[in-house]
Amino acid sequence: MDYMFFVFLSSGLFLGWSLGANDAANIFGTAVGTKMVRFKTAAIIASIFVILGAVCSGSGASKTLVELGAVNALAGAFMCAFSAAVTVYWMVNSSIPVSTSQSIVGAIIGWNIYSNKPTDYTILSKIISTWILCPLLAGIIAILLYILTRYLLKHAKIHLLRLDSYTRIGLILTGAFGAYALGSNNIGNVMGVFVDANPLQNVSWHNFSLSGTQLLFLIGGLAISVGIFTRSHKVMRVIGKKIMVMTPITAWIVVVSQSIVLFLFASQGLEQILQQHNLPALPLVPVSSSQAVIGAVMGIGLAKGGHNMRWDILGKVSLGWITTPVISAIICFISLFFLENVFNQTVYLP
Repeated sequence: MDYMFFVFLSSGLFLGWSLGANDAANIFGTAVGTKMVRFKTAAIIASIFVILGAVCSGSGASKTLVELGAVNALAGAFMCAFSAAVTVYWMVNSSIPVSTSQSIVGAIIGWNIYSNKPTDYTILSKIISTWILCPLLAGIIAILLYILTRYLLKHAKIHLLRLDSYTRIGLILTGAFGAYALGSNNIGNVMGVFVDANPLQNVSWHNFSLSGTQLLFLIGGLAISVGIFTRSHKVMRVIGKKIMVMTPITAWIVVVSQSIVLFLFASQGLEQILQQHNLPALPLVPVSSSQAVIGAVMGIGLAKGGHNMRWDILGKVSLGWITTPVISAIICFISLFFLENVFNQTVYLP
């Protein structure tokens, strides 16, 4: 195996590390911040299920990114992932909410423009539609869950201690499901651009086998897990105490809503069932867990009457969603020029 593959793959690993460091907070942030779940417990559960989701169900959402732009050279894939990572890092440091999904889409478009490859606008419009549909769907699910949960708690009359125990168990189970959904949906952001240039071969051991793509996703899942263990602790506490100031039960609703949305946009099985019954299916696209969380929080806010809605924050979030793919595309285009003409690397194949 050419060592240069792993050199080029480093940008994808960095992007995976960043995703683990930040997006795990959307799953376990409130549980850890409110001390309902210990960080070590949350990190272990999140890491295991992120890897399972990436390896077992990651191919569905990543396929759409490959159709948007088939990055066919390792140096080009490196720069796409690197541009996305730099954009996320830059925007986060500027206190502007960002989406890893939008960042990698912008980078792929930048590669398409530089390499004079066609951009499939049907696929692009499908992806852009999810940027609206994802938070909207999360908000609707959160409203329905909030109304149902409030009704059940009102009539069930559960003792506070038992309710506390149920909430802890619920947060752990939901966190596991959320981590699986995050891995299956967002591994495409981390490793999708490397799929066409992936030199990894299939491996088999007794009755167990992994394809070359699954091996690639396994490496990406491990990078996400490292990000969870090494960096997400502080982010989880910030999420739990500042961004999501809510009760553990309300936080559970947010995590469930987010997890369902991420799973829906990554489930090939659900897509096949809907298509067999001639029903419209959601596109299999990597979507932003942050967008889903924001949509769910807004949904609960509206269900409560909308009195405490922070419209200024919503405006800032909207600004980030618009500028992120544009900035990422520009960075990728300029960086590809330098990579090809200064460092003499092949960034695309004719």
